[in-house]
Amino acid sequence: MPPLRYDFVDSVLEQASDRIRTLKQVTAAEEYLADHFPGYPILPGVLMLESLTQAARRLLQMSSEAKLVLGSVKALKYGAMVKPGEALECQVSVVKGPDESGVYSCKGTGTVRGGSLDGETAVSGRFTMRPISTQASARGQE
Repeated sequence: MPPLRYDFVDSVLEQASDRIRTLKQVTAAEEYLADHFPGYPILPGVLMLESLTQAARRLLQMSSEAKLVLGSVKALKYGAMVKPGEALECQVSVVKGPDESGVYSCKGTGTVRGGSLDGETAVSGRFTMRPISTQASARGQE
């Protein structure tokens, strides 16, 4: 798997075997903010989800040898917006897993740190992390 173009985990604040807390600082210099939205830049919702996914991947890398990717997403809710100069603090925990297919069920919450919305929930939901299927990858390369 190629290296990630964007790393949405700037630091790990706390980690245990079943949970992790990470921080993603949002700066005006990040190129994806130029178009989202001109004149009022905010961290896109899909990148908030990616922050939760990358936090989960870091948490699970100790207990799984497989490379894990986002599987499914359930009950995802968005709230407060995260603007440049603020941070997204993600807390992710493993609810269950791995199952027989190597899938982990997780839940996560992203909270705004800094600014007028400090402490407000920006994103929350449940999601799964699954191993990359090498058979599907091989078929895609044919």
